[in-house]
Amino acid sequence: MRLLISFAALFLSVVLLQLGLGGVAPLDAISGVVLGFSTAQIGFLGSAHFFGFFIGCWWAPRLMGEVGHSRAFAAFTAAGTLGILGHMMVVDPYAWALMRLTSGLAVAGCYTIIEAWLQAKVTNETRGRAMGLYRIVDIAGSLGAQLMIGVLEPASYLSYNILALLCCVAIFPLTLSRAEAPEMPDAPRLRPGLAWRLSPLASAGVVVSGITGAAFRMVGPLYGTEVGLRADQIALFLAAYVLGGAFAQYPVGWLADRYDRRAVLIGLSVAGAAACAATVLAAGSGTLGVFLAAGFFGFVTLPVYSVSTAHAHDYATQMERVELSAALMFLYAVGAIASPLIAALLIDGYGPSAMFVMIAVSHIGLILFGLARMRTRPAPDSRTPYTYEPRTSFLIGKLLRGRRDR
Repeated sequence: MRLLISFAALFLSVVLLQLGLGGVAPLDAISGVVLGFSTAQIGFLGSAHFFGFFIGCWWAPRLMGEVGHSRAFAAFTAAGTLGILGHMMVVDPYAWALMRLTSGLAVAGCYTIIEAWLQAKVTNETRGRAMGLYRIVDIAGSLGAQLMIGVLEPASYLSYNILALLCCVAIFPLTLSRAEAPEMPDAPRLRPGLAWRLSPLASAGVVVSGITGAAFRMVGPLYGTEVGLRADQIALFLAAYVLGGAFAQYPVGWLADRYDRRAVLIGLSVAGAAACAATVLAAGSGTLGVFLAAGFFGFVTLPVYSVSTAHAHDYATQMERVELSAALMFLYAVGAIASPLIAALLIDGYGPSAMFVMIAVSHIGLILFGLARMRTRPAPDSRTPYTYEPRTSFLIGKLLRGRRDR
């Protein structure tokens, strides 16, 4: 309880940010349908979000160094709030893409600052419990953001205003906290080649994770609309995906700590391709079948990122962890930026099931590459403990360092 109280301000900011900024993506997709945006334009909004996220990952530590943590957090939160509020003032898909760029920027910037603050407060004794609480808070906020879509009216100024208010309120817990601001984190060098040098398979895994997660989160509401789900049912559809991923972390972590992680990753991709087929087939089996398929899809695809990063860190030294996390996040963004737009174009041309065909093909490619890599070199002699790794900021590598280096 004492640990929870000491991190209360940080965790409250995380929940409010998740509810405010995390609710924009599904609301935009549903609102875009109501406003007559094309499928490609709705997909472009998701790509813009991840482009802004990518920019924010590298700008945040530099801005913190110039103006401090609290001011930088307030600036990023204000940018996200303005992007949300502008939606119903300028109803144009390309203007919305610029606004979504600011929301992605805000997510990356705010999480970088929160995790820098968290890193300064944890010790080796409290790190495991603190990260466990952080994961629970992050997942709970994400789940709440998806469920909010069931009660927010699409293309409504009031709906976007509610999200903007939640985002704005997130400023108060952190900026009014009495806790001293931490030292400025060093900005990592962007070295995607480091990830590829240490583990080509892990690099491919995070790209596939970006393709999968971004397509489902950003274009999934459009898929739900195409297969006949109502707005409240789309909220449950997305929530089932998040819950499935949450439930998977312990069993997948148990497997990843006891068996060759390359085999676990290949197994997840086999199951991911099967989940794509099951989701497509479930479209005509009723609402419950669609929800169960989404939960299964989240169960087998969301852990891909954590297994991939754990495999990469098996080959890294302590000094390489932060830059490796930054490199892996860059590769994740590469897949995530392109994925929503491509998925939307495929849905537009070939129907809603085409998105899952794209995702299945990416996982089949990962299976083949994984089998080839297993023939190339043996598994590492020592392995870092598996842990769920949020795709939030490059500092997550430093936060998990104490656990990995045991």
